[in-house]
Amino acid sequence: MAADGARPLTVVGVSGSPTRPSRTTALVEHVTDVFASELGGEAVLIELAPLLTDLGAGPYRSDLGPAAIGALETVERADVLVVGSPAYRATYTGLFKLFFDHIGQYALTDTPIVLTATGGSDRHALLVEHQMRPLFGFFQSLTLPLGIFANEGDFTDYRVDSAELSGRIEQTVTRTMPLLASHLRLDPRIAAAAPEFARPDWA
Repeated sequence: MAADGARPLTVVGVSGSPTRPSRTTALVEHVTDVFASELGGEAVLIELAPLLTDLGAGPYRSDLGPAAIGALETVERADVLVVGSPAYRATYTGLFKLFFDHIGQYALTDTPIVLTATGGSDRHALLVEHQMRPLFGFFQSLTLPLGIFANEGDFTDYRVDSAELSGRIEQTVTRTMPLLASHLRLDPRIAAAAPEFARPDWA
């Protein structure tokens, strides 16, 4: 719950993949669920692929359809965002950028952002640091220090199926829970209750 008990925290995941099914969506959904569980909040997943027509309806937010407007408003109200995109031409997808082009300039100020991305190989891992982090720096968001990148080998049938990836996700949650608890003014017992995961060999 939020510090004042008024409503549950919302952890909103945004997948910028233009396809369904999608490894990016699987990763975003998994990470969103883990953070929501640890924060005692509600997980909400937004897939941008079904919104492509709405988002392309015109250059201004007022041109967009109701589904796109609803998704934008959900993101702007989020307590924590988990965002993800597949690597396309060494950066995030145009669909991902188009969506965030319609977000209010100051709507995500100080919002904690968990950065995730997927690619065919680990050669694309710098997408998180070199492309995604600067984008949310523009919004003056609080991008969490640890990003999460996954390659094709981390999935089976569009499900997270890698002990190494799961370990990195768990480590990210454990190391950022104290920061989130302080930033969101949560009960300190929430951060204290976060499980301690063994430090993996690759860390």
